[in-house]
Amino acid sequence: MEITRIQPAGLVVSPAFSHVAVVPAGATTIYVGGQNGVDETGAIVSDDVAAQAVKSIDNTAVALEAAGASLADVVQWTVFIADGADLGAAYGAIAPRLAGTGTPPLVTAALVAGLGVPGALIEVSAIAALNPA
Repeated sequence: MEITRIQPAGLVVSPAFSHVAVVPAGATTIYVGGQNGVDETGAIVSDDVAAQAVKSIDNTAVALEAAGASLADVVQWTVFIADGADLGAAYGAIAPRLAGTGTPPLVTAALVAGLGVPGALIEVSAIAALNPA
């Protein structure tokens, strides 16, 4: 059995996200904690939300690769954007990578008062799953 992402009839159909995901028994689940737009020293890469967004996804890809997965294996994204940051610029920069390949994963997004890393404008986390062998 494979991981299934579903866009049920009666709910909006979007190329950017699905509403339901079914992960079969035996799949390997990988959780990636919040990633910001920081370099390997922890320094914010830019004060531009789009640049931070891209780096956040790049950092997530590095974390996933360490666990034997890729962005294509993401089942659910969570995206936090600091209030006042340009939401359109952030999503414009990362939307194609959030969607992955084939049926898109689930996406939850929220505007927040602030993030734990000073200067961070965006934070993403991901849940990925690898099909059972």
